[in-house]
Amino acid sequence: MSARIASISGAEHTAMLGLGVYRPERIVTNDEVAGPIDSSDEWIRTRSGIRTRRFASPEETIISMSAAAARAAIDAAEVDPATIDCVIVATSTWLLLTPAAAPQIATELGLRNVAAFDVSAGCAGFCHAVALASDLVKGGTARNALVIGVEKLTTTVNPKDRGTAFLFADGAGAVVIGPSDEAGIGPTVWGSDGTQHRAIRQDKDWMEFFAEIEERGLDAVRPYLAMEGTAVFRWAAHSLEKVCRDAIEVAGLTPADLDAMVPHQANGRIIEIMARVLKLPEDCALANDIEEAGNTSAASIPLAMEAMMRRGDAKPGGTALLIAFGAGLSYAAQVVQLPNWK
Repeated sequence: MSARIASISGAEHTAMLGLGVYRPERIVTNDEVAGPIDSSDEWIRTRSGIRTRRFASPEETIISMSAAAARAAIDAAEVDPATIDCVIVATSTWLLLTPAAAPQIATELGLRNVAAFDVSAGCAGFCHAVALASDLVKGGTARNALVIGVEKLTTTVNPKDRGTAFLFADGAGAVVIGPSDEAGIGPTVWGSDGTQHRAIRQDKDWMEFFAEIEERGLDAVRPYLAMEGTAVFRWAAHSLEKVCRDAIEVAGLTPADLDAMVPHQANGRIIEIMARVLKLPEDCALANDIEEAGNTSAASIPLAMEAMMRRGDAKPGGTALLIAFGAGLSYAAQVVQLPNWK
């Protein structure tokens, strides 16, 4: 008879216990980004809903922004850092193929010998990481897990690209996910559509860039983030209603039960369309952090949650739908109870 492998189990329910964010100090207006793309404040506001965004300085790095957001989240969660067994970092702008950013962030936080890894799912990365962290705690693999969404998109965007330069910005947000007496994170509805992989992409791979250097020398153009805005808009407007409804349904709720909706802050018009087709109740708060923060990709959901609660539009414990979509194309949604924040 062969030896029997032991199994483990964890918490029956999980929740976001605490939320923290980091917003770079520098506020950038539409007028500042409009010049290089021959645009205007009115054009940018009309097409995106953005009025300002934050650009990180050289000193505000993926590591430092993540650590600042994480410290605030741990403080808000009121958990012993020694009980955090896993750090998951969702980002598209850590510019090393290896090693991942997460182990360095964990060390910066004083977390020793914890599992730490990065998730690459574009703007949907935070919701993907929340799903992973919740399941790790339920499975007993982690007592508490730290999830960080962080981007420094200003390092990957061409400031002269009319399709991206006005949209993207920098920042970080983090949550601690741990055991709860009742369900604070609903089942995740997620998926991908690889037929749309060119809609949001790096415009050339590194081998193409190296070949271009050999051919053109200093005239070679580095890889940048590229986006087919119309394709993304159409896909989101027509595909995400079902994802949202499915996430609400598997949570055992209806749209009328929602206190808030926190969509990825991709575009103000997409946010308005999603809220309209779901027929949300009038008292359901709708996150609109894109107006001040721009599109911060994997950081946008936690930043938007913090903004809602800071303004008093939503409160900790409220029931909120999170829905994110991005490069891949990838998407993920879950209903959660809003966490404490600092």
